[in-house]
Order: sequence, then structure tokens, then C-alpha cells
Amino acid sequence: MFGFGTPEILVIAFLVILLFGYNKIPELMKGLGTGIKEFKKAANNDDEKEKKQA
Repeated sequence: MFGFGTPEILVIAFLVILLFGYNKIPELMKGLGTGIKEFKKAANNDDEKEKKQA
């Protein structure tokens, strides 16, 4: 996973908790999940349009 080991992931998680606070993390993850879902949906629509044009 991009060369990250356990210590690096723990440091990143600790920094996220420090920057955003423990209570904001679920809200941030929900927003991230929604963004990824919308991105995948848009990418699939673009692929379908290209297939119809070909």
C-alpha cells in the first residue's frame, strides 16, 4: 500500500486525530465515501458514453 508500514499509518492516524478531533472523523469519512461513490458513478457514465459512440 504505497510503501506505508504500520508505524507510518499509525503516525498519520494520530495526526488526523490531532488536526480534526475525534468527533469529526466519522463526518470526514462519510464525506470521503460519498465523494468516492460520486467519482465512480461519473467514471462509469463516461465509460458507457464512450462505448455507445464507438
